[in-house]
Amino acid sequence: MAEKSETRTTTDHDEIRAWVEENGGTPANVRGTESGSDELGVLRVDFPGGAGEEELEHVSWDDWFAKFDDEGLAFLYQAQRSGGGGSTFFKLVRR
Repeated sequence: MAEKSETRTTTDHDEIRAWVEENGGTPANVRGTESGSDELGVLRVDFPGGAGEEELEHVSWDDWFAKFDDEGLAFLYQAQRSGGGGSTFFKLVRR
């Protein structure tokens, strides 16, 4: 019998950062979605083989988490794939 994939939802910055970095990700935002010169646009995580530099701009964790908290978001992610191993599946959801 195949193992079930486990999803978790968290607002813990350390847990989010650890999962993203374990899976090779970098905090980012979508280019062109900023509402002001100092404000980030739509938050994303850039994983190897993903949308990449064309659409995403890498940002600092501090800036990413500031927007994450300001928007009242939570991080839903797949802890591991159903067959085992790492996953890059996540969604940003309202708290």
